[in-house]
Amino acid sequence: MKTIIKYNNKTYEVDFSKPLDISIPLKGDVSNPNAWYIPAPKITPVKDGDFTGSIKAGASTNFNNIFFNPHAHGTHTECVGHITRELYNINDVLKQFFFIAELITISPEQRGNDMVITKKHLESKLKDTTTEALIIRTLPNTNTKLTKQYSHTNPPYLLEETAIFIRESGINHLLIDLPSVDKEKDDGELLAHKSFWDYNNNIRLDATITEFIFVPNSISDGSYILNLQIAPFVNDASPSKPILYKIANS
Repeated sequence: MKTIIKYNNKTYEVDFSKPLDISIPLKGDVSNPNAWYIPAPKITPVKDGDFTGSIKAGASTNFNNIFFNPHAHGTHTECVGHITRELYNINDVLKQFFFIAELITISPEQRGNDMVITKKHLESKLKDTTTEALIIRTLPNTNTKLTKQYSHTNPPYLLEETAIFIRESGINHLLIDLPSVDKEKDDGELLAHKSFWDYNNNIRLDATITEFIFVPNSISDGSYILNLQIAPFVNDASPSKPILYKIANS
């Protein structure tokens, strides 16, 4: 059933019964995607003496511990606290969860040994000045992104000029299907993170970056309503579940 909503003085027709999930689920084994040189996540029953928290092992409930890193093990949303000495956390910073979003698909450009996303890539695609969130899908786009082991692979990344352009376009929420907006090994410069959050000037506390998404090819480029769901972690980043809803009248 389609619903008529009003947002920022505009009217949108949306079918909330047809969500498009662009998150990667977290699994407790080596098939889970991974980055940043750490082991796979683990989901294991609690063990305490003779007790094992598993119905198969005779317990009354399944009672698991989960060991993971939000930055390394799947879809996550982070705030500027990721790169600041001050302890900003995503649960305090992200207070609004629905946004007008634009999905674009980009084929990164070869620069030396790197594959990069340039300002020129975005200038030709990002034309809607009312967009609050930008979703970048990179090519090639295959299901291998659901299991890819990114450590030491030098994935594509955003140039500093690209992050500045995104910020100056009024985008507050950036989502990308890579483990980071920055180069894997950049000597800690973090140029794209710092430029997007305006780290050296007026820090944008309400801006977020979501990494490690996966946008299936069945979802077309265009405008959507984005519901950016996070777990209430008091941490710079939280596992997240971004959901898109097609705008019928876009």
